[in-house]
Amino acid sequence: MAINKPSIPKGTRDFSPDEMVRRNYLFDTIRSVFKKYGYQPIETPAMENIESLTGKYGDEGDQLLFKILNSRPYEAKDSDKQKMRDAFNRSLAQNTNNPDLTERALRYDLTVPFARYVVQHQNEITFPFKRYQIQPVWRADRPQKGRYREFFQCDADVIGSNSLNNEVEMVQMIDEVFTALKVSVTIKINNRKILAGIAEVIGEKDKIVDITVSIDKLDKIGVDGVNKELLEKQISETAIEKLQPLIIFKGNYDEKIKLLSEILSTSEIGMKGVEEIKTIFDTYNTLEKEFRNQNSRSTLELDITLARGLNYYTGAIFEVKANAGTFTSSITGGGRYDDLTGVFGLANMSGVGISFGADRICDVMDELKLYPESVTAGTRLLFINNGGKSEANSLLLLKQVREKNIAAEIYPDNVKWEKQAKYIDAKKILYTATVEDDGKITLKFQDQGKWNTLNVTFEELINKIV
Repeated sequence: MAINKPSIPKGTRDFSPDEMVRRNYLFDTIRSVFKKYGYQPIETPAMENIESLTGKYGDEGDQLLFKILNSRPYEAKDSDKQKMRDAFNRSLAQNTNNPDLTERALRYDLTVPFARYVVQHQNEITFPFKRYQIQPVWRADRPQKGRYREFFQCDADVIGSNSLNNEVEMVQMIDEVFTALKVSVTIKINNRKILAGIAEVIGEKDKIVDITVSIDKLDKIGVDGVNKELLEKQISETAIEKLQPLIIFKGNYDEKIKLLSEILSTSEIGMKGVEEIKTIFDTYNTLEKEFRNQNSRSTLELDITLARGLNYYTGAIFEVKANAGTFTSSITGGGRYDDLTGVFGLANMSGVGISFGADRICDVMDELKLYPESVTAGTRLLFINNGGKSEANSLLLLKQVREKNIAAEIYPDNVKWEKQAKYIDAKKILYTATVEDDGKITLKFQDQGKWNTLNVTFEELINKIV
């Protein structure tokens, strides 16, 4: 019988112990910032009812949902199975939902499930409600560098408050996380009201979704690509021409605000977006002027072309990109949504949130080698197993070493030194201890690639390792 070569689905990954140590460092850093700002943890299921997810991410987002085939088709008669599978494939191609075929889907992000959670548990929640969530999400996307089908998001949202202080707090948390990780970033901010105002003044008010989806691709397909896509979406040439000054403008913050104020002067919603942006920038910069962290790694930038294609954003939108390395995709994003809970039956519940793309941040940190040496360290001390009373003495000392919060272990078997040495090299263990039958300890440690030997007491052993 032939044995299939083991593999995993494209766009997914296994993580080695070394990789998991680095990932957990990232999760712990982000979690510590969330907790500092008063956010509480929740978790939601990997799959949601499909009607909870569809219609929240735009047409392109809906096509990336991983729909789960009902188990019932596989209980059907053989003659009916192919018909049911064909119907399922048509459902996917036409982006329609047939409850006889699929009732559930894997979650696309953590924000929509959060909105569903808030409505379902509204009587148990104190508003404003601040939550964080660190869990995997799934998208039926084409795998490529920095783009996976299964990946982790680290979200923080506050819901039940209209205050722009929440947006300022989001920027502060972004800055604090990346400062702690030593990743230099640019925090880009725009406002969907500004984009709505732009659509209004160029005469395409009803095409706001089409315009934002196309503008959101500016970094990928360039100005010509955006203009071509806008034409294909029946945006008039006159409107596209009016849009050009905004797409190509490269001025500083004050110049951008001046340009927007001039262009959007006749748009009430557009000017409201400008005022919101000014409030966020002014408040954040005032706080930073007084209390800026000397080690801060972030720069705040108003990006008129930032759109973020998700349909539920209604106010400020955020996107973060690394300033160094070859990685060009967004590593954090978010924004304000005024009525996401409304589709679940709880109207007028405004919220704002951010999402750190853990896998992309890990890729950036791997490339730039930004992990502290202490993070990548595993076992610090190994007791050599020589059997007999030596092994018994080592086990006693091992327990005491671990009580000092030192990562330590004993080689489990009494085998030749060569095999134990191979284990030491493979795990990059810096210290080894050999305990004699009479309790004497010989410590060996690496220094500049060479092994040194010392006869030590237990206290000296601890002091040396710590």
